[in-house]
Parts: sequence; structure tokens; C-alpha cells
Amino acid sequence: MKKIIVFLADGFEEIEALTVVDYLRRADIKVDTVSIKDDLEVIGAHDIKVISDKKITEINKDEYDGLYIPGGLPGATNLRDDKRVVQMAKEFNDSKKIVAAICAGPIVLDKARVLEDKKATSFPSFKEKLENLKEYEDDKIVVVDDNVITARGAAVAVYMALTLIEKLCGEDKKEELKPGIQQDNVEKYFSIKY
Repeated sequence: MKKIIVFLADGFEEIEALTVVDYLRRADIKVDTVSIKDDLEVIGAHDIKVISDKKITEINKDEYDGLYIPGGLPGATNLRDDKRVVQMAKEFNDSKKIVAAICAGPIVLDKARVLEDKKATSFPSFKEKLENLKEYEDDKIVVVDDNVITARGAAVAVYMALTLIEKLCGEDKKEELKPGIQQDNVEKYFSIKY
């Protein structure tokens, strides 16, 4: 069974974290939500309290096939400023394990220098904060470059989840979980100007 870490810090974006957890568990992927705090309770950006499965001090990183960084503020900056999370992102990337982040989350991968030879995306206002990447993809909602996956934000959390499922379990498993979702409809939605 595949196994992945979803890191949580106070101020995490609830949709970006919990949508991915939900979909991965539906795909029979073992997910550990991991608090970087000294306790399991983590409070999201919209004051939703979540009880994590584990604290960062309780995990054995060698048991996991990948890690996922949700965005949200100050959640993403809290994760970026945690040396353990940054080091783990670097080690997972060096081992070619999946390293994924959404919205503001790619700032963690940038600090770990995971993006140096990668194409990536993020929430648009974080584009300038990604100083160590090969190429920024403005026109994609999810970008896959080898073992690194990045996505724009909460509105595409389902697509991030499906991409992770495909990388971990293959296209057939992804197809089981995506009825009713059509990529062209999402692209039309995101082309609307407000």
C-alpha cells in the first residue's frame, strides 16, 4: 500500500489539505496528516480545527512514498520556516519520491531547492517568491515534472488529488475516482475574466 505525508501547520488551507486527504484515502492510499507542532491539533486558515494523525516527531520518513504541502497563510510560511519539513522535501526529492505542493505551498519546495531543475506553478501571487525554479508555468492548473507536482490553488485541489493518485497508483485508479469531472469545463471556468 502506498503511503504519503500531508503536512499541516496552523493556517493551512482546509480545502487544499482535506480534499487531497479524502481523495487519496478513497484510492486506498495510506495518508498520515502530520502536525509540525508539539500537539496534534492544527487550526486551519478559516478556523477549522483538525486533529492530525501524527506529530512530525513521530514519523519515520523512510515509510513514505511521498509528501504533500498544502497552501494557506500562514500555514505555508510556517511549513517553509520549519527546517524539518524543508529537509524532508529535499531528501524525498533526492530519492525521487513524490514531492507535491499547491497554492502557496511551493515556497517550501523553493526553499528546499527542489524546483531548481523543474517546471512548476503556484497561486499567481506567489510566482515572484519562487526564486529557484527552472520555469514557471502560467497556463496550467497542475504541473507534473518527474516526481514534483505543483498546482494553482483551492479551486483545483481535486485535480491535485487525482494527479497524486495517478502517480502513486496508475491511471486506472485515477479514472475510478473522476466521474463527473471534465478537464475542459475547468479550463473554460478559469478563462472567465472577473
